[in-house]
Amino acid sequence: MKRGRGWLCLALTALAAPLAAATPNDIVAQAPASAWKAIDPHFLIMLTLEDGRQVAIQLTPRFAPIHVANIVTLVRAGWFDGAAVTRVQDNYVVQWARPDAGSQRPAALVRHPPAEYERPAAGLVFRPLGFRDSYAAETGHVDGWPVAREGGAAWLVHCYGMVGVGRDMAPDTGDGTELYAVIGQAPRHLDRNIALVGRIVEGMEWLSARPRGTGPLGFYKDEASALPIRSAKIAADLPAEQRPRFEVLDQTSPAFAQWIHARANRKDDFFVRPAGAVDVCNASTPVRRAP
Repeated sequence: MKRGRGWLCLALTALAAPLAAATPNDIVAQAPASAWKAIDPHFLIMLTLEDGRQVAIQLTPRFAPIHVANIVTLVRAGWFDGAAVTRVQDNYVVQWARPDAGSQRPAALVRHPPAEYERPAAGLVFRPLGFRDSYAAETGHVDGWPVAREGGAAWLVHCYGMVGVGRDMAPDTGDGTELYAVIGQAPRHLDRNIALVGRIVEGMEWLSARPRGTGPLGFYKDEASALPIRSAKIAADLPAEQRPRFEVLDQTSPAFAQWIHARANRKDDFFVRPAGAVDVCNASTPVRRAP
């Protein structure tokens, strides 16, 4: 009888012990199929590097429709076929363009697009993050994109992996022929100064691990150092059997709310003191290959 009571006490103690808190990765892994939204293949670029490795770039026409239309036009015209990574600045950006800058641009290209650095916040389904921010009154997500808003305006945020349009001094000189991706600490000072058009959803490692350029601003001093780009294709234009399919965690789903809460309040075994907050660039919406 005593032995039986001992085992009973142990069992009750085990049941009463607090369960380990779910990590953000746990929440993403356990999210049901209904919590995921497909990424539109018409706004997904598959960039193939010289060695065959691929980089997937999702575009966002809701924030920069003219720039995105320009980029789609350039891709379909083969502008980036034979382009190259020409700049890698440590803790900042990686940039790619055609080495022959004087190449003929497609006739349909808008050569001097407006500065699509922000847009009206009205009409956007904005999910507030709920924590303070140094650069805006409020940050959060729109369709899973990192967004800031203030004074009736909303804009995309320069987080790691975001893709923007290189330009000269004048705001209307970025036509999409040169693109860059953030590879370092979020350069938020660039927000509302350059058009952000998308984000890298797969293959970031093939760009961020490139040798750093030794010229001014991280540009390569010689063409031999540049990383050639074999081709760029719109995913929707590829044969169905070759078309990659990606999904993003739906910001309206319970799983997304749980994931944000877990990111801000880490209570799993490693963490001694939860932060109680999270920066928008540390809450980059999970993306996965569709199962």
